[in-house]
Amino acid sequence: WDSLWLVEVASRQEMFQEMQNVILNSSADEGSFEQLDTEVLKSRLAALDSKTPFNISYNPSLERVINSFLKNRKQLIERMLTASQFYFPLFEQELDAHDLPLEIKYLAIVESALNPRARSRVGAKGLWQFMYGTGKMYDLDVSSYVDERNDPVASTKAACLYLKKLYEIFDDWDLALAAYNSGPGNVNKAIRRSGGYENYWNIRRNLPRETAGYLPAFLATMYLFEYADEHGIVKKDAGRFYQETDTVLVKDMITFDQISTFVPVSMDDLKLLNPSYKLNIIPRVEGKQYYLRLPVAALGTFVANENSIYELAKKEFAKKESPLPQLVKAQDKIRYRVRSGDYLGKIAERYRVRVSDIKRWNGLRSNLLRVGQRLTIYPRNPVAYSTPKKSKPSAKSAQVTSGTKVHTVRKGDSLWTIAQKYPGVTIEKLKKWNGISGNRLMPGTKLKLCDCSTSASGL
Repeated sequence: WDSLWLVEVASRQEMFQEMQNVILNSSADEGSFEQLDTEVLKSRLAALDSKTPFNISYNPSLERVINSFLKNRKQLIERMLTASQFYFPLFEQELDAHDLPLEIKYLAIVESALNPRARSRVGAKGLWQFMYGTGKMYDLDVSSYVDERNDPVASTKAACLYLKKLYEIFDDWDLALAAYNSGPGNVNKAIRRSGGYENYWNIRRNLPRETAGYLPAFLATMYLFEYADEHGIVKKDAGRFYQETDTVLVKDMITFDQISTFVPVSMDDLKLLNPSYKLNIIPRVEGKQYYLRLPVAALGTFVANENSIYELAKKEFAKKESPLPQLVKAQDKIRYRVRSGDYLGKIAERYRVRVSDIKRWNGLRSNLLRVGQRLTIYPRNPVAYSTPKKSKPSAKSAQVTSGTKVHTVRKGDSLWTIAQKYPGVTIEKLKKWNGISGNRLMPGTKLKLCDCSTSASGL
């Protein structure tokens, strides 16, 4: 897939945070700066107003927000203009099917900066920023594996239904959008506190801070998208569209990694096209159907290799270690102190766990670490990381009554050096006999030197 498109979508979490800052901090009532001729703006807003059901009449507050965007956020608008090529056709299709104004597509920019994995500070998720309860009201599935609030198609359909209901309540699109952001209750409260006014600009001061900046950000975004050329805002050709993808029903549990083994689609693309799968796993659940979205050009490859992918998944799931709850015991917990040069991948490899595990155990939302930070870790092979009992170390193997030979790992040992000491022993055999997947060894670990089930002890 096109690299420019990947660059734009990969940076959308950053864009989402920036848009949230715009809404919260771009006050429409603060001092202005001359950047756009007022009469020209009035003419353009009137032209927009004539072709949309939104109330896009000129007022000084909106002018100040538009000027603020042009001065401080022009690059942000340019990047979103490029990224919008991917999702806007999908939005327009669903909005048209629900008889809603097509301009509502700009709402997703204000809500999420077109990031399907966006998460707000209060827990709203996805392109349309559904809270858990509201998502459930509109049949968005949320489970340990799946969150349809992040699914572009399902969440767009739900957003259309919700917006339609809000318009039926308020009979005004400005108020319907305000209610979408803060809830109908807050809008009704603002109407009462303002003395019964039902115009957004008259009740704006009585709305929550974020909602007070919400509609101006929406209208400013609409204006700048519609008049991008006039302001020198350049839309780059992303070259990729949502319509160039399609779905296929998945019949068994598989991971993105297993899919990418057979299908020429990268892990990054799989995550971007399938953001509703929280763990990069497509589950199998009785009574439910789950789909994989791929570029149309890759669908044939998936279908041709489907059985091989399921077979690989079965083999890999079968040879997985015991479930984590069986491995995690109080005495197995390690408190690791982050050192200079550490990063999550390095620590995860050392203790044979996943980066996602470390983040989950410690409530980390990013991969950033600081020196001295304490991390809780449950190693996959706890005995390998425990402190060995004090005994005189020996590089020699031991013969116990059962005939089992073991080697006690000493500082400087490696699988290769150990294998060289014992006839018939190879690195592969050592790994197999001792359930080792990596090459790291900890001093004090006892390694079996044969394929035997009798307990080993070292000298």
